[in-house]
Amino acid sequence: MKMQEIVAIARQRAVMAGKMKKAELIRTIQRAEGNNDCFGSGLSGECDQTSCLWRGDCLIEDSKGNQQ
Repeated sequence: MKMQEIVAIARQRAVMAGKMKKAELIRTIQRAEGNNDCFGSGLSGECDQTSCLWRGDCLIEDSKGNQQ
């Protein structure tokens, strides 16, 4: 998902994007939604959250070794 799309989702959820990096912003959105803020955490390799909006990007991030 492109950063512009993520910022739009953040706005819909009343999250101020500011100058956050992608992973940080997604984790902030996850917290605002009441979900685990696990994006790119390495837990995604064992992720059972099949309906998570961020799952596809998360698995890509994790496979790059960008555990944050």
